[in-house]
Amino acid sequence: MPLHVVLVEPEIPQNTGNIVRTCAATGCILHLVRPLGFSVDDRYLKRAGLDYWHLVDIHYHDSIDEILSQCSGADFYLATTKAPRDYTQVQYTHDSIIFFGKETAGLPEDLLKKNYGRCIRIPMKPEARSLNLSNSVAIIVYEAMRQLGFPGLEPAGRLRMA
Repeated sequence: MPLHVVLVEPEIPQNTGNIVRTCAATGCILHLVRPLGFSVDDRYLKRAGLDYWHLVDIHYHDSIDEILSQCSGADFYLATTKAPRDYTQVQYTHDSIIFFGKETAGLPEDLLKKNYGRCIRIPMKPEARSLNLSNSVAIIVYEAMRQLGFPGLEPAGRLRMA
């Protein structure tokens, strides 16, 4: 089973396009929770995702609760700067779901309060407000993939000899 990346109300098309590339490279399933801050036909979104769109399984949802009810019993984490522990201190599973909030506000406070034990963060200097959303997704996804032994990923690159 692949990992699931959930973007809750993403606002910046270039970030979502970059996340599409990360999901394509890792085999993660991408979930987008409406409302989106852009059209999925946005040229910046398509350009940032390059030609990877066909490699990604993308699902659209109208609410966070819709995803949680469909994936009841699944292992899930909420990425937030307000978390009690860092993203390397949890054990990811093959069907883990990792939620990321919108760029300007993060995840809803009530969701974080109800699930505080599932909140994870990327350590950073106290003066920094947050990292870029697409960078955060890549950091956490690759840690989860590392823990799982990089399933389905190419173990070594190949140099083309002339």
